[in-house]
Amino acid sequence: MRDTSLTAARRERELAALAAGEVVDVLVVGLGVTGAGVALDAAARGLSVAAIDAHDLAFGTSRWSSKLVHGGLRYLAKGELGVAYESAVERGVLMTRTAPHLTRALPMVLPATAYTAPAHVRVAGLGLHAGDLLRAAAGTRRAVLPGTRRLSAAEARGMVPALRGGGLRGARLSWDGQLCDDARLVTGLARAAAGAGARVLTRCRATELTGDAAAVVDTLTGARHVLKARAVVNATGVWAGQLAPDIVLRPSRGSHLVLPAALLGGLSAGLTIPVPGEFSRFVIVLPQTDGLVYVGLTDEPVDGPIPDVPAAPESDVDFLLDVLNSALETPVRRADVLGTFAGLRPLMAAGGRTADISRRHAVVQGRDGVITVVGGKLTTYRRMAQDTVDLLAQRPGLHAGPCRTRALPLPGAASRDRLALVPAPARLIARYGTEAPAVLAEAPPDLHGPIAPGSPVTGAELHWAVRHEGALTVDDLLDRRTRLGLVPALRTAARPLAEHLLQGRAPS
Repeated sequence: MRDTSLTAARRERELAALAAGEVVDVLVVGLGVTGAGVALDAAARGLSVAAIDAHDLAFGTSRWSSKLVHGGLRYLAKGELGVAYESAVERGVLMTRTAPHLTRALPMVLPATAYTAPAHVRVAGLGLHAGDLLRAAAGTRRAVLPGTRRLSAAEARGMVPALRGGGLRGARLSWDGQLCDDARLVTGLARAAAGAGARVLTRCRATELTGDAAAVVDTLTGARHVLKARAVVNATGVWAGQLAPDIVLRPSRGSHLVLPAALLGGLSAGLTIPVPGEFSRFVIVLPQTDGLVYVGLTDEPVDGPIPDVPAAPESDVDFLLDVLNSALETPVRRADVLGTFAGLRPLMAAGGRTADISRRHAVVQGRDGVITVVGGKLTTYRRMAQDTVDLLAQRPGLHAGPCRTRALPLPGAASRDRLALVPAPARLIARYGTEAPAVLAEAPPDLHGPIAPGSPVTGAELHWAVRHEGALTVDDLLDRRTRLGLVPALRTAARPLAEHLLQGRAPS
C-alpha cells in the first residue's frame, strides 16, 4: 500500500499528470460509496485507476442514508431473497473485516402499541425471526449480531424511556448494524483506493463521457481537460442519466429529522415504528454517538431536475412527527427539531410506488462503451463494485486479478479486540480506529477539545481531515468529514476554526 493521505497538493500533482495525457486503465466518475468502492476494487486488482467527482467525497446520496448496515429484512418481506441474502452477507463483511471501527451492533425495539394491530406485530415478529435465520445463513455469528427475542412492556420502556406506557403490550428486540457515519465510510474507501495507487480527484466535473475518455472541468481553477482511460465507469448515482442518456431512473426521497437525544430520555436502542395501515413500511428512530437522534424515513418519488442538495419538505417532516408521536409518551414538537436532511436513491425505473421498487443493482454497458452502475444500496456497495470490475476485466487489454475487497480492511480498521486496546477516547476510535491516537498526536493541544458547545467534535478532527482526508473547503469539513452541518447552530460555531485550518493547510 502507498500513502493513503489525500491532500490538496497530491490532487494537483495527479490531475496535472492525467491532464498531460497519461492513460489509466479505469476512470471512475463519481465518488460516493459506489464509485469509491469501484476505485478501490479496481486498484486492488492491479489496474491503474483515476476517480473523479464534481464536488467532494460522499457529496450525494452516500451521506444522506440512515447510517444503517441493513441485513435485508425488508427485502425478505417482498420475496427478494437474493437481495436480502446479499445484504446480510455484505453487512457481515463490513462489520467484521472492512470497517469494524466504523460499525456497531444496534438493538432495535419494535413496540406493540395501542396503534399497532396484533396481526401486524405477529407478522413483524415472524419477519424478525426470518432475519435472524438470514444472519446465520450469511455466516454472521451471534457474537457480532445477537438474536431476536420478546420484551415485556417494562423491558421495552427501560431501553426506550420515551415510549408511551398506555396500551403498550410489549415489544420485539432485534439487532442490525449501524455505521457511525456513512460519509466516513466513503472517505475510508477513497483513502484505501489511494493507498492502492488510485488517483482520487474531487472538484473535477465530468461534462461528457465516451468509452475511453471524459471531458472534465476543474471547478477550482476553471481549467478544462480530457482524461483518457481504457474503460470508463459512470457511478454518479441519481445523476447517472445526465451522462448516460440510456439510463432511466426513478429517484426516491428518504427524509430524516435530527433531534437531541435528551428529548427522548436517552435511548439505549433504536426504535422501529410501523406506519399505520402498511405492513412493510416503518419509521425508524436511531440514536447516534454524538448526542443526536435521527428519525426517518419516508420513501417518496421525486420528479423533475435533481438538486445537488435535496431538502426534506415540510410534508415529510409532518409525516415523520405524526408516526413518531404515535409511540411516545410526550410528543415531539416541530420546534424541537434541530435540523433535517434528505437523500435521493438511484432506483431503476419500474412501475408502482418507489417504496416497492427493487433495490437490486444493475451494471449496464452502453452503446458508447461506458459502464454505468446504479441501484443497490449502501450496504451492498462492495458487491456492486465487484460486479462492475468483473465486467471490466472481460475487456481485452485489462489484466485484472481476482477481487480482494472481501478481506481488505480500510485505514484504521482492526479486530474489535485490538480496537479495545487503542490508547485514545472511545469516540475517536469509533471514527478513526487505530489511527485515533495519530489524530490527536498530529494536532496542537488547543485543538483537542470540542469546537462547538453541545457537540463532541474536536478541532483535531478538522486538522486531520485537511492533512489526510482531502478536505478542500469549509463545507467538506463541516458537512462530510464531520456532520456538524446537520445542525445549523453547530455549523455557525465551528466555521471560524474550519476557515482558519484551511488557510494553514499542510503543503503536501
